[in-house]
Amino acid sequence: MDVERINYLARKQKAEGLTKEEEAEQKRLRREYIDSVVGNLRAQLDNSYVLDENGKKSPLKK
Repeated sequence: MDVERINYLARKQKAEGLTKEEEAEQKRLRREYIDSVVGNLRAQLDNSYVLDENGKKSPLKK
């Protein structure tokens, strides 16, 4: 994933617009970035536990 490229395309879009190919690339890169963030968050939540009053650890519910 190329965050620099995502930022470059965002700046170019505001300044002068994008070609159809650049728009498609921007959409693809943004989707990959969002999927990565969601996957990382899901992994963190899957490895998170709640400690109850008795000291027992329980995984978070999905």
